[in-house]
Amino acid sequence: MYTVDIMSWLTEDNLRYMLEKYRSLGPLPGIGLTFMKSFVPPLPTIAIVGLNAAVYGLWLGFLYSWIGLVAGCLTTFVIIRKVASHRYVRKWAMRPKVAKGMVWVRQSGFSYVFLLSLFPVGPFVVINMAAGLAGMRLRTYLIALCTGKAIMVFAVSYIGNDLDRFINRPWEVIYVLLFIGLSLWGVKAIEAQFAKAARVSEKGNK
Repeated sequence: MYTVDIMSWLTEDNLRYMLEKYRSLGPLPGIGLTFMKSFVPPLPTIAIVGLNAAVYGLWLGFLYSWIGLVAGCLTTFVIIRKVASHRYVRKWAMRPKVAKGMVWVRQSGFSYVFLLSLFPVGPFVVINMAAGLAGMRLRTYLIALCTGKAIMVFAVSYIGNDLDRFINRPWEVIYVLLFIGLSLWGVKAIEAQFAKAARVSEKGNK
């Protein structure tokens, strides 16, 4: 019940109010909200990153969002690597979506993490956990994550920093909707491509 109440509170207006209220704490609120995204998947990435840009400005908002997202993803990745041998984690790793992710990471780790990090919507938690369980090298993971997130965060921050333009010219909201739609399509297309490559690899090993 409490979880439902918390999630219903996480609206764009409430998030903006919280960022404005605690802005005196400097970058901590902006970084903290994006950091939490890795542990609370329902948090709206687009809304948080866009609001950071609106509250802090384009460049600071971009920086705080990027630091928070990268730190959250990296923390998840490191934790999973540390507890990968635990029986509960191994049992969780047997879930179809996670198992597929691990296969894709082992085959094309950098490409998988980088490409899916480019999109503001997607199975971020599964990606990070699959990379940790698959034993992906930390350096490779970091490079893919940091570059992919930088591109995505800048695109969303650019939109969030100029919300007045969309208010004055509401028809331009179609660009935002297209961005979200293309992101969803891109994630599915990339996952389908990796799935196809995995099936070809399995056939070749038989």
